[in-house]
This record gives sequence, structure tokens and C-alpha cells, in this order.
Amino acid sequence: MEPTPEHNQCAKTKAVLLGNRVVVFDREAANSLYFKGGFYGRFFTVPKPKTPDVKKELELSLFDAVYLAEQGCLDIYSASGEALRVDELKRLAMDAYENFEDAYAVYRDLRSRGYVVKSGMKFGSTFAVYKLGPGIDHAPFLVHVLDYHSKLDPLEIIRAGRLSHSVKKKFILAYRDPVDGTIRYFVFKWLM
Repeated sequence: MEPTPEHNQCAKTKAVLLGNRVVVFDREAANSLYFKGGFYGRFFTVPKPKTPDVKKELELSLFDAVYLAEQGCLDIYSASGEALRVDELKRLAMDAYENFEDAYAVYRDLRSRGYVVKSGMKFGSTFAVYKLGPGIDHAPFLVHVLDYHSKLDPLEIIRAGRLSHSVKKKFILAYRDPVDGTIRYFVFKWLM
């Protein structure tokens, strides 16, 4: 992976936590977060926007919301209007996602390197990672985050490698080093 550091500036945006969803209702702010801010979230009823004139509400993943809140770009409120702290949002994310802390550390590392990070669920991985963004390029990487202490089944690597090869993406395993917190990446490439 080659880093492409592009740090976008963001304007402070308000979002509302609805269950496990974080929604930006201000359509101008939503458009800015998606097209100017780094392809955060996804628009309601517009799965793959082709032009930057989309004016819809934006649903942010909990990964996106925590990251944007940590960057000072997002203020999050409950449905009743109470402000939520970042640590409260992280606790909710840890309840919703297994291994959130490690996955978020990888998410944050990739974002800090200028990559666009989206859910990789449809590929059976933690993240699909873009150099430029959805609609501009295809995600060249599938990143699967593991807990450092988890066991790795060779058959799972083969399955993931075959899938990633069939969709023309590099398969990457990532974990957070328990000693120093460094994110480590292992790239797998299918050879014929």
C-alpha cells in the first residue's frame, strides 16, 4: 500500500444518533462531508452517487462518526437533543461491533494516511479501502482486521485470497500490536 496523504479540512457539522445510526440531516453539510470531506457515510436513497450535486441526508458508520468527532468535525446529539461525548459514542460502537477497538485503530490509521475507508462486509472483510474514493476508482484493497490473539486458519486465508483475486483486489490482514499499538499489515497476493 502506498500512502496518499490528503487531509481534507472539515466544517463543524451536527449529527443525530438514532439507535446505532448517526445521521447528518443538514443536506449541505452532508454533501460537503461526502464530496469534499473524504467520502464519509452514504446518502439515503442514493447508493452510488455519480455527481456531486446530491442533496440528501447522510448516514455515517460508527467508524466515520467516531473519527469525525475526534477530528473536531462532528458534534453528535441524541434524539432528545443531548450532546454526546466521543467516549460515549465509542462505548456504543464497542457494544455494536466485535473487536471495535482494533478495527477502529486500523480505520484511523488508514484515514490518517489519506485512504477512503468503507465497509468491506459484502466482500467478507472488515474494510474496502480506496485510494481516491467510490465512484472515482475501485477499492484496490480489502482489509480484514484481526485481534492479535486470535487464531488464524489457513483455509480462511485461502478463501479470502481467492475472493479478493476474483474481484481484483489485494487482500490485507491487519492487527494492532498489543505492546506499542502500532498497526501491522500483511498483504496477500494470489499467484498463478
